[in-house]
Amino acid sequence: MNAPTQVPVVRVRGTAGADLADPAFWRLPRSERLAEFARLRELDAPARFTPRTGSRTPFYALVKHADVRAASRQPQVFASAPGVTTPEPAAWAKALFGNSMVNMDGAEHAGLRRTISRAFTPRLLAAAEENIGAVARRLVDELITEGPGDFMRSAPARMPFEVICDLMGVPARHRARIAARVDQASEYVGVQRRGRARIRVPGRGLRSLARMQLEMAGIARERRRVPQDDVISALVRADVGGQSLSSRQLGAFFSLLLVAGVETTRNAIAHGLVLLSAHPEQRALLESDFDRHADGAVDEIVRHSTPIIQFRRTVAAEHTLGGHTFLPGEKVLLLYASANRDASVFDDPAAFDITRSPNPHLGYGGGGPHHCLGAHLAKLEMKALFREMLTRLGGVRTSGEPGLVHSNFDNRVRSLPFTF
Repeated sequence: MNAPTQVPVVRVRGTAGADLADPAFWRLPRSERLAEFARLRELDAPARFTPRTGSRTPFYALVKHADVRAASRQPQVFASAPGVTTPEPAAWAKALFGNSMVNMDGAEHAGLRRTISRAFTPRLLAAAEENIGAVARRLVDELITEGPGDFMRSAPARMPFEVICDLMGVPARHRARIAARVDQASEYVGVQRRGRARIRVPGRGLRSLARMQLEMAGIARERRRVPQDDVISALVRADVGGQSLSSRQLGAFFSLLLVAGVETTRNAIAHGLVLLSAHPEQRALLESDFDRHADGAVDEIVRHSTPIIQFRRTVAAEHTLGGHTFLPGEKVLLLYASANRDASVFDDPAAFDITRSPNPHLGYGGGGPHHCLGAHLAKLEMKALFREMLTRLGGVRTSGEPGLVHSNFDNRVRSLPFTF
């Protein structure tokens, strides 16, 4: 992979370092970004940055583990509404596609999350856990037939998508189209677009999202007529505040589950293969007693790679945290990628150590009401897939550098050559 083009470091008043509001910062090599996070963690208070384009609304960067964890667990102060991504979702997009649960707070969020959680019944989850092993075996069977190449286009990279579709009850005939639309809808999340792509790419992403939601709405109509033993059937019969879930509510949840649930786990799996290839001693330890070390390996992969880099919050009430008093209306970034490298919490944070204990990483949202609903399933998927690959694919390893996406939102892998 060619090294990213070096860009000038922009100085910011009061921080004397790189500018997190400048898209050029997110095109720097990851090692340089992590070094800047380490410098920011040495400051007495969160640094403030002002974007040069867009809304030009200043924001504060929370980079310390304690601060990110505390903010994650105080939604009454650090609110998710109007949106957790940068830039925030437009009002018209929410009206058209529905508001995602991650952008909600208080009773609205709690009610929808409770309803969705009830759809994931113990019986359905138990069946899903049993199914995960079968999916992993089937995908590795396919990989043995197709041979090495680009891991992101290989059968194992479909693991989280197949598991979610099985759990939800998405018929096989719909999956290829939905998978393509998931990729198109998420391709440029957190990525600066240039030239004609500023106009063309957003339109393609929105069209893909709309088509995906229309397809899911069609499946939902089928389940209303003939319910089955799956999550879609449970959700279309669910009740929120005395009313059934609307098509937009269902569509927004499906989009969240398919885009967020698929992308984060798929990227974590890819980063895990990179890390195990680069640290043969850790791989040997994992292979020596997989059942003993698998949980630690998954947690360390998530901590080290941090699939979601940051979420945005809006201050709802005056509050002092990390040496600064925040005022209502101010914007804050919760930088999980920095918190997971905080040396005050993790010994030798740059090291990859599957025996690290304790490992209080914030890879699933830092706790609180927005803690990832699918964290448990994601861990099971990673363990099942790595068990199959390490035991059945002799010498499976990367054969080149990963092609990373320069995103300010997620630690996305576009391509990854591998062999076995």
